[in-house]
Amino acid sequence: MREHIVRIVGTKQITHDVIRFRVEKPEGYAFVPGQATSVSVNTPDLRKKRRPFTFTGLNSDSFLEFIIKIYPSHQGVTGELAKLKAGDELVIGNGWGAITYKGSGLFIAGGAGITPFIAIFRHLQSEGSLKGNKLIFANKTRADIILESELKEMLGEAFINILSDEKVKEYASGFITPGLIMDNVTPDDKNFYLCGPPPMMESVKQQLLSLGIGENAIFLEL
Repeated sequence: MREHIVRIVGTKQITHDVIRFRVEKPEGYAFVPGQATSVSVNTPDLRKKRRPFTFTGLNSDSFLEFIIKIYPSHQGVTGELAKLKAGDELVIGNGWGAITYKGSGLFIAGGAGITPFIAIFRHLQSEGSLKGNKLIFANKTRADIILESELKEMLGEAFINILSDEKVKEYASGFITPGLIMDNVTPDDKNFYLCGPPPMMESVKQQLLSLGIGENAIFLEL
């Protein structure tokens, strides 16, 4: 795997526990929207501690962007990333990943599992071809929703939120159910994209299968 050392050009807190990192883009670097890469902090102690994170920007951007949920209690890579600032260095690899766009359909994300879909939606928006896609986004509270305003602007009524730990007017509450899925599936939906915590996504996959969705129409990234 080829490695690239890149400097952070800027960071921004976008929710109480999510930070956006923008870093230098190596010459000729490209990725497929939905892909991730390995990331580590470029210090002797941390360089070999690699974790996968998803690209959230566009290939046309002059930088690479990652939107990363921070887990301080894990005392791991994300906690170290939270300490970084512009000018600090990361080590990244090349792009890889199972989620790529196969055509319009229903996207279902849980928490930080939205990140591959951000890149896909932004890419489709830039091409004028986002119409026909719908997103069900599951979170604990409204404060946990990543890029709520941008997703609402891009998707409009095709942006459906469900919150497990908070009741908010006009947002569904509880957990994803076959009924919620059926309320948001149309006969034109041929593709189903899932990304989030493994137990949640396995549950949603089984719900889709129980509704008669073929396994070859379900694209899953945990």
